[in-house]
Amino acid sequence: MVRALFPGTFDPVHYGHMDIARRAARLFDEVVVAVYDKPLKSLLFTPEERISLASRAFGDNPKIRVTGYSGLTVNFAHEIDAQVIVRGLRVFSDFEFEFRMALANHRLAPDIEIVSFITNEEHTFLSSSTVREIAALDGDISSMVPPYVHATLKQKLHEMSDSQRPANALRD
Repeated sequence: MVRALFPGTFDPVHYGHMDIARRAARLFDEVVVAVYDKPLKSLLFTPEERISLASRAFGDNPKIRVTGYSGLTVNFAHEIDAQVIVRGLRVFSDFEFEFRMALANHRLAPDIEIVSFITNEEHTFLSSSTVREIAALDGDISSMVPPYVHATLKQKLHEMSDSQRPANALRD
């Protein structure tokens, strides 16, 4: 059995994430969508909220399961006996970052392969930060995330004061 690990912050999960995980599930016996708990970037949702949203996103696919994790991704891959780490590539700048990360992970765990999926064309612009920024400016994100993510994100932003809301590069 080949188990693949698809790690990320998923803040929030969007259609690009869902596409990559579902495509990976066609190639691997199991895909573990792993929600990282404490990245170096600021997040809108708690780890529990992100796990819950991702679990709903993939609940219809028995080959995909969702869990949280912390620490080094390669260490978690070993803990769950994953042979592959799945990553998504949207644009050229992603490649440089992912290439360096793949080399570092290979140095730490040469037994784990890194497989990168090139995003489908309709998702090339899509990132969680873009979704958060558009939602914070009351833009329409219905084509970017499932309805329950849209509703949860709108509710979360509604509960926040203006100073707590995500920075908005799209406002400029």
